[in-house]
Amino acid sequence: MNRRLLLILISAFVIAAACSYLVYRVVGNHLGVAQQKTTRVISTVNDVKLGSVLRPADLSTTDIIGTLPKGAILKKEDAVGRGVISDLYQGEPILESRLAAVGSGGGLAATIRQGMRACAVKVDEVVGVAGFVTPGMRVDVLISGNPPGPANLVQGTKVKTLLQNIQVLSAGTDIQKDAEGKPQQVQVVNLLVSPDQAELLSLASNQAKIQLVLRNPLDNQMAHPPGTAMNTLFADGTVKPPVVSHRASPPPAAR
Repeated sequence: MNRRLLLILISAFVIAAACSYLVYRVVGNHLGVAQQKTTRVISTVNDVKLGSVLRPADLSTTDIIGTLPKGAILKKEDAVGRGVISDLYQGEPILESRLAAVGSGGGLAATIRQGMRACAVKVDEVVGVAGFVTPGMRVDVLISGNPPGPANLVQGTKVKTLLQNIQVLSAGTDIQKDAEGKPQQVQVVNLLVSPDQAELLSLASNQAKIQLVLRNPLDNQMAHPPGTAMNTLFADGTVKPPVVSHRASPPPAAR
């Protein structure tokens, strides 16, 4: 046989074998994907807001191929009537971690973690109405007022950072009565705090003015500002608080 013809036949055989192997791999991969286990899980028909209680009309099903997300709910009866503690979006599989415990209902109470408290804070109209503070955001709590003690009389009004990196549970309006007993709308923000922090906020609400300042939710660093007094502002920060002497008075002279 012609040597050139033999070389052509061997080359053709190698090319055909390579093509066959590639076709085998592609078809095998498709068959493998098709043979993966498919599981039907419960999902949402539309967006569901935090604090809502799931109804049968809110639920649908979605097929998931392969490994299920941890805590995926497989039966509608396991989701109906439970409160939503984190916003759900259309078509999203529902996870146990996004729902309140069975029997806890919906609303604000269902979003409070064990050991924590929801503390209401009144804010000014600009902060409340403009939508600067919304559920899920993180804020620092500042207080301003006149601290007690003779050393603070010269300094005047002082502002201090009371709490940092506090989660906002809800923001809205509440009906309260003014000094004349007439109902009025008040902007209220509910903050997720520990019992100790709730006591601080309760005392500050009665004795000082509270302001909330927004922070980046990814910023977990705790700052240590010293606090700022009114006289420091107008003196370009050069005035120092007066030193109060606590030396005892000399005893009276003996007679």
